[in-house]
Amino acid sequence: MGNSDCGEFRLHLLRTWMLYRHGVIVHVATRQQRLVAALAVKGPSLRSHLVGLLWPEYPDAKALESLRVSMHLVSRQLPGLIVNDGPMLSLSDRVDVDLHTVRARLRDFRSVTSEVCAAALLGDLRDARLLPGWYDDWVVFEQGRLQQERLRAFTVIAMQSLDQGHCETAGAAAEAALEIEPLYEAAVRILIEGQLQHGNPAAALRNYQRYQEKLEEDMGLRPSDSLTELVTGVLAGQAHAAKERPAPANTSRLRGKPLLNHT
Repeated sequence: MGNSDCGEFRLHLLRTWMLYRHGVIVHVATRQQRLVAALAVKGPSLRSHLVGLLWPEYPDAKALESLRVSMHLVSRQLPGLIVNDGPMLSLSDRVDVDLHTVRARLRDFRSVTSEVCAAALLGDLRDARLLPGWYDDWVVFEQGRLQQERLRAFTVIAMQSLDQGHCETAGAAAEAALEIEPLYEAAVRILIEGQLQHGNPAAALRNYQRYQEKLEEDMGLRPSDSLTELVTGVLAGQAHAAKERPAPANTSRLRGKPLLNHT
């Protein structure tokens, strides 16, 4: 494999495709990027699988030739990056892939033990979008898969943070979930509950009304009764306060008249 001649690689697939060697950015042509990305996302793969994945519109012979050319160019530019094991291709185990790091955190994640831990995980996951701007079918599938994994993590963080009384972290996690699924009622509920616990009923009501309007506009539906009940007390309190508020004095009759009648 010639590992003694090659440096360490860092491959970024989140937010953008970027490859570093010895800490220096390496510029790679688009066709070779797609091959490297496929091996990073899918893991060790048969050549026959890769040609169908990367060149589905090509006849088999042309697709195999495209793969052969891409392999030759990667091996010449970046020796040691791809391991060639006959019919099987894979990335070298010396390649550090950001997607693998995030997936490991998502796989091992069960609960947040502190607010600091929750905030750190949120920071790592919130912008972890896979290859934005890539529209190959296999990439779109993997983008959706990662999105759902992030959505589950955000929901767990939000629920556990709320249970622990960390309302701001719960709100941030709920908002991150809503960036993925704007009509996800479970996240809306956590956001509203956090704002009510934090003593901010006006914000809770605004978020409910925003969700109500979007749900009606997009789906023709209304929020669930249980969600509506969360803000019923807020609405009732506002109505009561308005009823109890003294009416402003009617000064129109006094206009132009002296306040005191001096004799």
